[in-house]
Amino acid sequence: MSSDKGKDIIEGSSNSIQQQQQQQQQQPVAPLSRYESQKRRDWNTFGQYIRNQRPPVTLSQCNSNNVLDFLRYLDQFGKTKVHLQGCVYFGQPDPPGPCTCPLKQAWGSLDALIGRLRAAYEENGGLPETNPFASGAIRIYLREVRESQAKARGIPYKKRKKKKRTNPIKNNNNNNDHGSSSFAVQ
Repeated sequence: MSSDKGKDIIEGSSNSIQQQQQQQQQQPVAPLSRYESQKRRDWNTFGQYIRNQRPPVTLSQCNSNNVLDFLRYLDQFGKTKVHLQGCVYFGQPDPPGPCTCPLKQAWGSLDALIGRLRAAYEENGGLPETNPFASGAIRIYLREVRESQAKARGIPYKKRKKKKRTNPIKNNNNNNDHGSSSFAVQ
């Protein structure tokens, strides 16, 4: 009898563990947002890239040079035509014909990627002070890519300045002698 009691206790505990596991599996898990799933995919891709380096690089050894190499590696999968200085279409926003200039990653894509990887690094235990995605070298690289792509397309990139908000009461007083309505446009 005593051996049966022990057997019942063991079976009972394993049954309760199985029941808990089944309940956890049945509870609906909220799907990741598009941003979160993209961030996870980017993080896994970067991790795979640094593991495939010769010699392999661990995340704790990773620095801005590894990140820059990764960004340059991604250019081979780009879809943005970036005209070279000697190309007849250099500086033209809408070139009339094809050319042999390379396809590269668009600046906006790289900028968004770095933002996601920067967040993922810290979410995965990295310290903000050692975050290789937040280094000055990365910011400089992104600025150079932005400027070179803007020149190649003939579109100057200008940083937007914030508009100053004006006081609607002041505007009403100034506009009254011009016959305009008393409502300020905001």
